[in-house]
Amino acid sequence: MIRTTRRRAVLLCAAWLALALAIADGVEGCGNDPSTEGGDARGASGRSEDFAARATDFRNLRTMTKVRGFYIDNRRSHLAEALRVANSPKGGTYPVGTIIQLVPQEAMVKRRKGFDPATNDWEFFFLSVSPTGTVIEVRGTDKVVNRFGGNCASCHSAADPKFDFVCEHDHGCAPLPIGDDVIRIVQSIDPRPVS
Repeated sequence: MIRTTRRRAVLLCAAWLALALAIADGVEGCGNDPSTEGGDARGASGRSEDFAARATDFRNLRTMTKVRGFYIDNRRSHLAEALRVANSPKGGTYPVGTIIQLVPQEAMVKRRKGFDPATNDWEFFFLSVSPTGTVIEVRGTDKVVNRFGGNCASCHSAADPKFDFVCEHDHGCAPLPIGDDVIRIVQSIDPRPVS
């Protein structure tokens, strides 16, 4: 029984990895210039701080801070605050600039207050990763779909409100169709440079 479950997990991981590599090969050279995406926004009018991620903001998971099963970073120098929220059993609201990734090919980024109240101001990303870096394939709030065909916003909206749209095993979200062992394998083979 255990051997069959493990074999199924390994086969699922291999299929998932093959799909990721096929997508990465298929988009190479599609003209998606990461230097023209996103950017930082803080208007001269004193508007609130924002963070519009660029492809170069998504780095190898090993350069981020691991919290239980996911990785977290903050590109606005609010990492300590983001980690306090991530580690608090009471939850909290993540600060602007927080990047959360479970696997290399997907991310969520905390934007300015009011960016999109329906997603608690999170922007979701579908990424292609390779040894040369990251390409943003799709970004948005309510239209981004993960590798399993699930809409990111609708899945994350099931999280208990105190956890600010972040899913974990006990946060109220539906379980993923793969186990933690497969997720750890996918995390460990992030092909992007560590430097």
